[in-house]
Amino acid sequence: MTVIRTTKGPEYARLMGLGVARGEVTVTNDDVAGPIDSSDEWIQQRTGIVTRMRAKPETSVLDLAERASRDALIAAGIEGRAIDTVIFSTITHPQMTPAAAPELGARLGCPTAAAFDISAACAGYCYGIAQADALVRSGQSTYVLVVGAEKMSDFVDPTDRSISFLLGDGAGAVVVGPSDAPAIGPTVWGSKDGAEFVRMTHSWLEVRDDPTTPFPTLVQEGQTVFKWASFEMPDAAAKAIEAAGLTPADIQAFIPHQANIRIIDQMAKRIGLPDTVAIGRDIVDSGNTSAASIPLATERLFRDGQVKSGDLALQIGFGAGLVFAAQVVALP
Repeated sequence: MTVIRTTKGPEYARLMGLGVARGEVTVTNDDVAGPIDSSDEWIQQRTGIVTRMRAKPETSVLDLAERASRDALIAAGIEGRAIDTVIFSTITHPQMTPAAAPELGARLGCPTAAAFDISAACAGYCYGIAQADALVRSGQSTYVLVVGAEKMSDFVDPTDRSISFLLGDGAGAVVVGPSDAPAIGPTVWGSKDGAEFVRMTHSWLEVRDDPTTPFPTLVQEGQTVFKWASFEMPDAAAKAIEAAGLTPADIQAFIPHQANIRIIDQMAKRIGLPDTVAIGRDIVDSGNTSAASIPLATERLFRDGQVKSGDLALQIGFGAGLVFAAQVVALP
């Protein structure tokens, strides 16, 4: 019988280098409060956000991704031509096709790399890590660039009270490559019926068929999403710890999607993490940056001296779909 040849790579993969980019403009709560008839106090109490970083009009989501990726390559100590797969997670690339990933690869000097986009919203970065881990360990790739980048401000209705005041712009990138020791745990991921809970106001077909249809922007059912994230996502996070053969006491950092400070604190409590665990709270200054929020929060923990290379971090993303993904990683 003829046998198909398959590939086999190293037993383990790891995060090698991290890079980030934030929007250039600081947007305060006072800046966004007027159109939604709110206040700085209300926004801080409900979300924990003090400012959000947004990009200049001339800065694209690809520009943000390129900045973050170049820093990730430097941190990993490799050149762009060494990257053989680019995974780009975003929901704000303004073109349906071509994807953002091949254009990013061309900018970085790896134009022949396999390249594809992920549309998993706020879970996209963790989805990318799961795929990069599998590609490296299967031998399909040696070095994978995983990017989460969003220019949320392009899809904001300033008068929307459900989500617009939460959103910021930014990008995070990490190089995933071979490892001599376990450094990325199994991914616990999935979805739940709830497409209506975080969505666009209109489809592009509606815009095409009726010229009076407003430009599509993001909206959410906040209370429903809050309950789902606060009460169901801790179980997924706990399963990721267990899948890695660890306990909450083994975790040094908790880096969840930066959706809401109350969700973050509720999750940490329900998972049973020790008080000594460093918790990512980048949302306070950067806002909710969807697929970019976990790498941005990771960089902030490094910058503030709360984590170091090799620390075990529990990361979990969750959002529109509804989709989620969680894994334990050794920090780069």
